[in-house]
Amino acid sequence: MPFKANAARRHHIPRQKRRVTNWAAYDAGLRQRGSLTVWFTDEAIAAWQAAPRTTRGGQPWYSPLAILTALTLRAVFRLALRQTEGLIGSIISLLGLTLAVPDHSTLSRRAATLEAPQPRSSTSISAEPVHLLVDSTGLKLCGAGEWLVEKHGAKTRRSWRKLHIGMDANTGAIVASVLTTNDVDDASQAGPLLDQLDAQLASFTGDGAYDQDSLYRAVTNRDPEALVIVPPRATAVPSETAETKPTQRDQHLQDIAAKGRIAWQKASGYTKRSRVETMIGRYKQVIGDGLRFHKDERRGTKVRVAVHVLNRMSKLGRPISVRIA
Repeated sequence: MPFKANAARRHHIPRQKRRVTNWAAYDAGLRQRGSLTVWFTDEAIAAWQAAPRTTRGGQPWYSPLAILTALTLRAVFRLALRQTEGLIGSIISLLGLTLAVPDHSTLSRRAATLEAPQPRSSTSISAEPVHLLVDSTGLKLCGAGEWLVEKHGAKTRRSWRKLHIGMDANTGAIVASVLTTNDVDDASQAGPLLDQLDAQLASFTGDGAYDQDSLYRAVTNRDPEALVIVPPRATAVPSETAETKPTQRDQHLQDIAAKGRIAWQKASGYTKRSRVETMIGRYKQVIGDGLRFHKDERRGTKVRVAVHVLNRMSKLGRPISVRIA
C-alpha cells in the first residue's frame, strides 16, 4: 500500500483537504437515519399480519416483513431482542394501532428462517458493468468479556466469524456478502460473491490474499473480459507463457517491474480498494463488530439485515466531496 511505502516520511506529506459540496442534503440524510418513520414504514404496518397459510402446519402470526422490520430496528439502534420487543411495543402504542407485538423468542426463532433481502446490483438494460471491490473482516462472537478474563486470570479461546463483502465502486452499495468460519480462505469466496451479481462484471479488485489461480479462473468463467486487479505477491514469478501469451497476472508483474508498485496501483485503479475498507469501518461503527446470535443461520440473517441497513442509509444521502488542497 502507498502509505506503507511512505511510512518513514509520511509526517512530511501534507494531508489532503476536501470539501463536501452537498452538505445540506447530506446533513438531512444523516438526520433521517435516526427517524423511526424511515425504518417503521406504512408498508410494514399494512402487511404486519401473516397471510393465511394454505398448506398443513401452524399459522404464523407475523409476516416476514414484520420480522424484518423488527430485526432492522434492532440493527439500527443496536438493541438486544428484549429491548427490540419493547421498542416495537412503544411504537405501536404511540401510533394507536392494535397490532400484536412479536416477543423476543419469536424474533430469535424466525431469524433462523427469515429470507432477508439480498443486496443486488442493478439489472436494468442501461446499467453499467459493476466494478467490484472485495475485502473481508472478522466479527467476534459475543461471550465472556475482557473484564471477566482479566478478573479471573483465565484465557479462553475466543471464536469469530469472517465477513466477506463486495462493494460497487460506482454506487457505493454492498452488492454481495458472505459469512463464513474463520478458517475459510478469502479467494475461495470469490465464486459465492460473484454469484450474487446480476449485472455484468467489469473488474474485480482485492488485496494480495486474493492472488490465487482459482480467483482468476472464477472471474474468467463468469465474465471473460473482466479485469482482475490484485497485487501479485512479492515472491511472484511470471508464468511459462509470459513472453508469448501473458496473463493478467503477468501483465501486472511486468508493469510493477517497469514502473514500480506504487505507480502500478495508481494506473490500475487499485487505490479504489480503500473504499471497501472504509465500508467495513462503517459496518463496525454503525452495526458493531460482534454477533450475538448463537446459531450460524441467525448470524447470517443478522449480517444480511445489516447490509440492508447500510445500503438504505447510503440511499438517504451520500457526501460528494472535492479536493481543495
